[in-house]
Amino acid sequence: MLLMPDPDLIYRVIPCSPQAHLFEVELRIASRDGPLTLVMPAWAPGSYLIRDFAKNIIELAAWDGAGQPLALDKTDLHTWTLSGGTGPCTLRYRVFAWELSVRTAHLDLTHGYFNGPALLISVLELADRPCRIELVLPPEPQCRDWQVATSLKPIAVDERGFGVYGADDYRDLIDHPVEMGRFRSLSFAVGGILHRIALSGRCWFDEQRLIADLNRICAEHAALFDELPIDRYLFLVNAIGNGYGGLEHRYSASILCSREDLPRSGTSKPSADYQRLLGLLSHEYLHLWLGMRIRPRAFINPDLRQPATTRTLWAIEGITSYYDELALVRSGCIGEEEYLGVIAQNFTRLARTPGRFIQTLADASRDAWIKFYKADDNAPNALVSYYLKGAIVALLLDLRIRIDTAGAYSLDTVMQALWHGYGKTGIGLDEYEIESVAGEVTGLDLQGFFKQALETSDELDPTELLAGVGVSVRWRPARDAQDLGGYAECFAPVDARPSLGLRLREGETLIQTVLKGSPAERAGLAPGDQLIAIAGIRVTPTNLDRLIERTAQKGELIIHAFRRDELLTLTARAELAPADTCELSLIPNAPDGAIQARVAWLASRRRP
Repeated sequence: MLLMPDPDLIYRVIPCSPQAHLFEVELRIASRDGPLTLVMPAWAPGSYLIRDFAKNIIELAAWDGAGQPLALDKTDLHTWTLSGGTGPCTLRYRVFAWELSVRTAHLDLTHGYFNGPALLISVLELADRPCRIELVLPPEPQCRDWQVATSLKPIAVDERGFGVYGADDYRDLIDHPVEMGRFRSLSFAVGGILHRIALSGRCWFDEQRLIADLNRICAEHAALFDELPIDRYLFLVNAIGNGYGGLEHRYSASILCSREDLPRSGTSKPSADYQRLLGLLSHEYLHLWLGMRIRPRAFINPDLRQPATTRTLWAIEGITSYYDELALVRSGCIGEEEYLGVIAQNFTRLARTPGRFIQTLADASRDAWIKFYKADDNAPNALVSYYLKGAIVALLLDLRIRIDTAGAYSLDTVMQALWHGYGKTGIGLDEYEIESVAGEVTGLDLQGFFKQALETSDELDPTELLAGVGVSVRWRPARDAQDLGGYAECFAPVDARPSLGLRLREGETLIQTVLKGSPAERAGLAPGDQLIAIAGIRVTPTNLDRLIERTAQKGELIIHAFRRDELLTLTARAELAPADTCELSLIPNAPDGAIQARVAWLASRRRP
């Protein structure tokens, strides 16, 4: 066990009422010389939205060493001043925990989970002091067999993980999410470092397949940077009926997935759902380096009561998104054709985002707090995802460097330089540091590339760069609403179908998005309208495309829809769907240099 000096702060977390979804937190403060400032975070690192975690606090109270109540004065939405003399004191409060996500806290009779910022108040004057946290077993008999999974350092814990853990300071304390309940424990090693998986939820899957694939992916990332900056790692995975999300930490990652995402026994190729899960696991693991250690100055000790803005999210999340998929093919989890299919579908998603002509990638990064994380039904028309476009920019940057240096350098080289210059040293990145390092390391003048990719909304054409690795690009109309393109052995003709330029919510006839400049927009349709009929035929969630195709020849279409509780009768004239669907294919008889460049690009970085 780890020996630590007696701390100034000791937290005690009790799942006091799983039925009512209440955690009780007791904070014992060893001594104080005067008033103390208590702060509940408003946001969680890695998730760029003000969530106001203080809203879930119930029954906050404090008393001194003699048991006498102390005054707590609330000075703003997230802050209290604790006054009333000196000496030891205790704070106690309850937190309502009923949001099942990787960012917050959730408690019932099946399990308990919390991300530190959603549960643990900080003492501002003591935030840099070592602290301890005791995790207590719930009192209910249904929870007697619960266990604990966390990457916190144990000090005095029982065989199931309940007991006392230590942290270097408050920042360290809240960077280790906690899962308690019943879960499967799996493990593997990368570079001699134990990696554990704690998987909660009712699910049946091929455990050995998951272990083997995740092992290869993690080893691939470690090989990219040539070292692991950890002595332990934990994947906290919660599999439910329908869920998706991840949040990175320095020694762990929280993952929410659908049980259908897990690998099935007896299958050879990964399903699309399983491939998506592997990409998510890959993404959060790569954040060990890019995001948690290679990070902008704005993310070093930020004030968790207010936003920490940066233009570098295109890299922190976008480059990570590029590598999370690239690692799947480099590790052998998917093949070359499957990977090209993934790239093609990413191009399709970007092409179907009119907002790419409105918002630059740098602005998307800066405004994440008020736009991307608060996206509404008009988001596709006004915003661009720094995950999606950032990944595409990373791809094009990688190919540009490889081609212009004849394979001597790549984005891998840039990432290694960032790791040694910033990640290992703990130096924060300036807002333009990544662009500068890329130019310095490769010897290329990349200013024009970055100017266009980050500071303008100009279209990005991948054709020439992909041709440099023996891959051809083709744009065509979608066959139906589910068609995202992909890899094609050969390009077959596709007729453009009539379209109104709208998207329905999945499984409903409610309009989710009306695309900018579309026939639906000109007709006056809006998000939230419920389509009833087109040309006198009832609209269903599955017949819209066919209905438009069959009735478009009539010319002007009569559309009936409800807006709120009012019936609308509108007219529209369908237009042929645009060529916004991407297919990639290998170029027959490509030059040897292009083939060699592609092989080098997709090859594993692991040593034999």
